[in-house]
Amino acid sequence: MAMASPVKVVLGSIAFAVFWVLAVFPAVPCLPVGRTAGSLLGAMLMVVFRVLPPDQAYAAIDLPIIGLLFGTMVVSIYLERADMFKYLGKLLMWKTQGAKDLLCRICLISAVSSALFTNDTACVVLTEFVLKVARQHNLPPHPFLLALASSANIGSAATPIGNPQNLVIAVQSKISFGTFVIGILPAMLVGVCVNALILLCMFWRLLSVQKDEEDPALEPVPEEDVSSHRFSPATLSHSTSLNSQELNSRLEIPTLQSSPNLDVSIGNVETLRNRLPSSENEVNKVPSGAIESARISSASKEETNDLSSHKRDETIPSNRSPSNDRQTDAIPTESLKGKEHLTTRWKRILWKSGVYLITIGMLIALLMGLNMSWCAITAALALVVLDFTDARPSLEKVSYSLLIFFCGMFITVNGFNKTGIPSDLWDFMEPHAQIDRASGIAVLAVTILVLSNLASNVPTVLLLGGRVAASAALISAAEEKKAWLLLAWVSTVAGNLSLLGSAANLIVCEQARQSPQLAYTLSFWSHLKFGVPSTLIVTAIGLTLIR
Repeated sequence: MAMASPVKVVLGSIAFAVFWVLAVFPAVPCLPVGRTAGSLLGAMLMVVFRVLPPDQAYAAIDLPIIGLLFGTMVVSIYLERADMFKYLGKLLMWKTQGAKDLLCRICLISAVSSALFTNDTACVVLTEFVLKVARQHNLPPHPFLLALASSANIGSAATPIGNPQNLVIAVQSKISFGTFVIGILPAMLVGVCVNALILLCMFWRLLSVQKDEEDPALEPVPEEDVSSHRFSPATLSHSTSLNSQELNSRLEIPTLQSSPNLDVSIGNVETLRNRLPSSENEVNKVPSGAIESARISSASKEETNDLSSHKRDETIPSNRSPSNDRQTDAIPTESLKGKEHLTTRWKRILWKSGVYLITIGMLIALLMGLNMSWCAITAALALVVLDFTDARPSLEKVSYSLLIFFCGMFITVNGFNKTGIPSDLWDFMEPHAQIDRASGIAVLAVTILVLSNLASNVPTVLLLGGRVAASAALISAAEEKKAWLLLAWVSTVAGNLSLLGSAANLIVCEQARQSPQLAYTLSFWSHLKFGVPSTLIVTAIGLTLIR
């Protein structure tokens, strides 16, 4: 593609620079408007500067990717309501064999959940849980947070729905869901294992410290507190009107308070308490002159008791029948309440089963090669209908700011491509980045790695994807597919290089820093010490396994 006019090149570069600065540094002091507004600002400048006409700007928005993002978000929201992530947390706690075993479990569960529910969702819902588990076992949270974020990024590379850049690649390359998974799954599995080994090697001594040698000021959290934790994703602004934990607690409340037998037993206990003297001192305080009068009063009380007992014997039949009637009336009420609770509980179980079946059906449809965007949207709407209530609370939890960010980014990147700068840069790199030889793959991987950390992974995919695939297509169709998969693998794992490399890292960092009573700050340099060797080693090993 030829270079555009110098004016268009300069203005398009300024618009893209504004987008890049606000995307990488959303709180820049001179314009702290955030990533979403920054992407819209870049898109607007592309149109105002006439780099793109308005019609082409609207056409640049990739609606299938937006639909796929929206559908997967809605499905994740209903899975969260159906306690999917709570069960993953319980699996994390089940029969743990120490700190090293816990670290490996976090790596595995984070990778699997990211591949199925996107890496950002997994990090949002699991960060606070990991903090609580670490505190319960009186362990430092640092290695576990690194395990969560890095494994989430690696695991998300295995499927087209694992992260946003994979969504872009899957839609643009038209590679089927099954082909995508088969091509990257071996690299993902080996990468997660290697990443866990690197974590164990770096933190072996720290994870080997016994509990009594650690900071005694940190009291372990009770197991009930950890296992009953309710996930509250930061991007989800509203909680459901009746979440599953509240419902289960209501269903498990015993109906003892409505039992007449319990009322009778409590009354007897209170009567016995009233009959007992408050202390022995009260007996000792009785004056000696009052003993005679006490004898006379006791005699009169015995006569009175005889009369009253005789009257009670005569009135026993009439006094018993009303109480028996009340008990008989209470039995149907109890049984009705019990049936209502049982019915509600079974409805809840059936609803959760329906949510899981619809999600499995969506995954099967994706594996069959059906349109990914409409599969996700269909599954989302099926869950809305299954819920059979007002969908507004659930739909309000969708991260619409992310969808708007993608719309602005599509326009901005498309405008930057119109300037001709990316094409000229690729023309310079292309002879050295042929994927039919090892040196070309290494050059391409380094280029993607650097750009993904400088310009973020999704813009990198948008800028390089078509060009890399077109260059590989000149060799063979198989090499074209391999080029797309290499781009997906490297751009995803590149997010582990630094704390700013991916949104999942930032989510873990912010969730940990803002967690109530469990706050922990994951610094940039502590992440970089682990991120650089892990990213280089895992990326290199994965490149040899992708086919």
